[in-house]
Amino acid sequence: MSGGEGPEAQPRDDPPPAETLPVDPDIAVSAEPQAPPQEPSSGTRRPRQADVLAVIALGGGLGSVARYGIAHAWPTPNQGFPWATFVTNISGSLALGLLMVYVLEVWPPSRYVRPFLGVGVLGGYTTFSTFTAEMRHLLATTHWSMADAYALTSLVSGLVAVWIGIAVARRAAGLPVRRGPSRRDQTPSAPPPARLPASPGDPPRKGSSR
Repeated sequence: MSGGEGPEAQPRDDPPPAETLPVDPDIAVSAEPQAPPQEPSSGTRRPRQADVLAVIALGGGLGSVARYGIAHAWPTPNQGFPWATFVTNISGSLALGLLMVYVLEVWPPSRYVRPFLGVGVLGGYTTFSTFTAEMRHLLATTHWSMADAYALTSLVSGLVAVWIGIAVARRAAGLPVRRGPSRRDQTPSAPPPARLPASPGDPPRKGSSR
């Protein structure tokens, strides 16, 4: 037996290539192994995500038009609080909390619902760039207290709106509203071991009336 030979190599289960994975994580992947997809010829090959990018672009356009309409109907005064952007971002956070419950726990898996509504519509409707530009304007004009209030209330109100959206959606769908660590309390505990009946010849146990 030569010393240079090692143990026989064990076969490894390599992860599937990226092309075989679903674009949308909501799509359920079958547990059974499937044959790899056939590669089309070079003349007919097209991007696999073109359809998803199309629905994202469509949703983003609709969301951006809605945001522009709100900003145009509710202009921000020169020295005032930017209510239009604030309401837009908070309502978008609320809608995102509602949507994620239905997409992940209520509706059947879909390739286009989450990209269209979550990434497209809500991504175009909410805005971080306008929020940043308005924060810079408030700081540049030395409105320190208003800038602090705008930043703090936007962050806190956005998180609260997401939580409210999740809670409302779960109650509307008939699902229990989870409260973080309390989920452990819902896990059924193991029943205590059953005691065998004592036979007449056994000595009396401690604490027994025998």
